[in-house]
Amino acid sequence: MPTYAYACTSCGHAFDAVQSFSDDALTVCPECGGALRKQYGSIGVTFNGSGFYRTDSRSGGGKKTESSASSKTDKSTSASPAPATTPASN
Repeated sequence: MPTYAYACTSCGHAFDAVQSFSDDALTVCPECGGALRKQYGSIGVTFNGSGFYRTDSRSGGGKKTESSASSKTDKSTSASPAPATTPASN
């Protein structure tokens, strides 16, 4: 069950409440009877791994289809290497 943070808009009393997802949000301050406001904080998200790409969460193989089609066309072109480019100086 998740823990929600609440703060009173009248007296400033802040507290945490453990509630089920199906429970209604609290609206009355237990200290003064004023209106409560649910507090939202930042969550810690960590992405571990070798990398994340635009196509990671999509179904199908849109990127894979393009790469297999381009590899077929690359084989039919000449095998001469591309000319080297020099970096631009500032």
